[in-house]
Formats: sequence, C-alpha cells, structure tokens
Amino acid sequence: MKSKINIRKTIKSFNKDLTIEGDKSLSIRWALLASQALGKSSAKNILKSEDVISTLNCLKKLGVKVILKKDKCTVYGLGVNGYDYKKNITLNAGNSGTLGRLIIGLLIHSKNKIKIVGDKSLSKRDFLRVLNPLKKFGAKFNSNDGKLPIVIMGTANPKPIRYIENKGSAQCKTAVMFASINTPGKTLIKAKKSRNHSELMFKYLGLPIKIISRKKYDLIQVSKVKKIRAFNYKIPSDISSCSFFIVLTILSKNSKLTLNNVNINPSRTGILKILKLMGIKVYQKNIKHIKGEKNADLIIKSADKILPINCPSSLNSSAIDEFLVIFLLAAKANGVSFFKNLSELNQKESPRLKWGSRILNLMGVKTITTKDSIKIYGNPNLVVNKKIVIKNYLKDHRVFMTSVVAALTFGGKWTIYDKDSIKTSFPSFLKIIKDIKK
Repeated sequence: MKSKINIRKTIKSFNKDLTIEGDKSLSIRWALLASQALGKSSAKNILKSEDVISTLNCLKKLGVKVILKKDKCTVYGLGVNGYDYKKNITLNAGNSGTLGRLIIGLLIHSKNKIKIVGDKSLSKRDFLRVLNPLKKFGAKFNSNDGKLPIVIMGTANPKPIRYIENKGSAQCKTAVMFASINTPGKTLIKAKKSRNHSELMFKYLGLPIKIISRKKYDLIQVSKVKKIRAFNYKIPSDISSCSFFIVLTILSKNSKLTLNNVNINPSRTGILKILKLMGIKVYQKNIKHIKGEKNADLIIKSADKILPINCPSSLNSSAIDEFLVIFLLAAKANGVSFFKNLSELNQKESPRLKWGSRILNLMGVKTITTKDSIKIYGNPNLVVNKKIVIKNYLKDHRVFMTSVVAALTFGGKWTIYDKDSIKTSFPSFLKIIKDIKK
C-alpha cells in the first residue's frame, strides 16, 4: 500500500517559535564546491534530505571522502578537477534537478565516461538546457532525447564560451559557472535574473568572478580557478520550506509564528514581495549578513483580509518554488488573481502549474489556465466540505505539502498519497506540523 496521510480537521490557532532545516540550494552547492576545494570543509545545519544525500553519495563515487553526523557534514575535497574514480561509473541524482544539472558542469573535463541517472520524475525533465551550453566547452553527451540517462564524455581541452541564459534558471547558470572553474580563459554569461547563491559563494571563496548587474539580467565573467580553499559554513533555514508554514499561519485564525535564521537572499524572497502586494506583512528582525547571504528571523500573523494580485512576472524567478502554496492565498483573496509567464513551473518535479490548478479545482475554486498562466477566482468565505484525494503527482514534495496546508486551513476530508515524497527536500515537515497542532 502506498504511504498516505488522512486529514479530517482544520488546525487550531497556534503561537509557535520554529527553526526549520537548512537551505537545500545552499546545502547542495556547498557540498559540490567543497569537493572541488583542497582539504577539509565542514557545514553545520546541512539539510539531510534525499536530494542532499544523493549529492553526498555521488561525491563518494567520485572518490571524495564524506562524513555526515547529525546536522554536521565534512567533505575532504580533492582540489579543482581532482575527482578520482573508476571507469564507467554511474551517478544517481535521485529526484534532484539541482544535483543532476550542476554536477554535469563539474564533469565536462572527465577522462572516463560517466553515466547520470535519476528517478522516474527526474528522468522526465529537460536536460538539454544544460547540455547545449556545456557542449560548447567541448564535452560530448549521449542522452535520451535530452533527458536522463545521460553519458558524459569529457574534454581534456575545454574552451571558454559565451552563453545567454534567458529562462531565469539558476541551475543552468550555475552549471556553466561550474564548468568554467577548470576552463582556461574567460567564460561570459548573460543571465536573466535568478537565484544568486552560486555567485555569492564564488565571491566568498575569492574565486575569479566579475558581475555587472543590470535591471533584467546579470553579466557574469568567470575565469579559470587555480585553487579553492577549504571552507566552513553554517547553512541558514530554507525559505522555500518555510513558505508552507508562512501560508499556514496566514490562513489560520488567531495564529502567530516566528521562524528563526531564515535565508532571505533577495533573489529568493519573491514570496515576501508577493505577500506584501496581497496586503500581508511579514516582519523581519535580527538581520545578519553571513558569508554573503542575508539571514533574518521572520514573524508572521494571521491575515483578516487577503488582496487579489496581478503578479508581476519580474518576481517569478525569486518565488518559483513557492507558487503552489501562494495559489492557496489567491483562493482566499477577495477577487481575481493572475499569474503569468510561469512555464518554468512545468519544468519541476511535476507539471506544477497544472497541479496548482487541479488542487484548487478540487477545492471548488474556479481557475483559467494556459500553458504558462493561471487566473484564480478567489473567495474569502471558501470552506471545503467534501472528500479530496491527491495522488499520481510524480511524488512532487511541493504538491504534497501544499495539499497538507490546504487541508489544514480550508477543511474537507483529504487523503494525500506518497507522504514519503517530502524526504527529497523536507523530511521533518510532518513532524513540525504535528508539533504545531499540539
């Protein structure tokens, strides 16, 4: 029998103070760059999800010593392009698009063939978006029409490239940046605005990177790296994981929540800007800048009124992982909300735009969708009084968690399958839900 959860009652009012697990994007990037550093690097509060564990397992296959104990991880890096591995190895990226796409960038110099595989969901996702620019460096790839499995045949003489990233994909941008680390010359990237964790980590490590920021894009120049020093890192909480509890609090009556040490990197806080446009205030305190990243405690309270929004598409890349749960707020808004240019949502673990609409429709909310937009007809008095079953969603963790938040705030009798899907990004999600319900 598939793992599932049944929810029959809405959540009661609460007042909680929580610390959420480490940021997934930072956990994976730290591990990959630590493997290219020379010597012992350690990270505290690393996210122990399946995606991060897959990252560490891939590094072990590449000859890197990794020790994981409780919330601390130590990586003994082998230096730039120093991986030491057997011939014809296979690396399993599991469900992680971040791992799958980023690690290919580090492997374009591989002397032996390397095969990249993933689970059923990841195997449906597009990898041409990284293979095409990485081919320009001189690497060769065999793939399943641009999907996994992929066989990498590296080049001993990579050449720097000029690359235009126009999707707003931090994964594509970072894959090219990683490939540039051991490529002679200067690689130039014109990238549509997206998450900048990689750029900040490069800067913190003193790597040869230059960035010119424009209104809609960044010009990034990366030169060959001689050496990366080992480095320690304390990973802040993941705002994407926090978003479910932010929305849970907003939609619950007479409730308040404090979230400690959350990463509020401006390239990740689209949800906070969207909430402000919807008339919802999230307070920030104890703001700190650590290793280039901006962190703060967040205070959230229940909202008596939610405004509809014509969401500026300029916020899309900085809220791309939060839109499913944001749609729940639009369902409760007093009017019609519109979200556009969201084709990237369908490049995630599942076609999320379709699933966002499907969940709302099951709740009785009217939506109009196109291939890249959704119009949501909100109802401030919405209460669900029927059975709802959520299944067959390719085990997308965000579909599961959004459904749980909807069930706990709108009512109804929900059966949500594949609860183990949260192990990819947020294994303690249900434990924290249980704690809030006490």
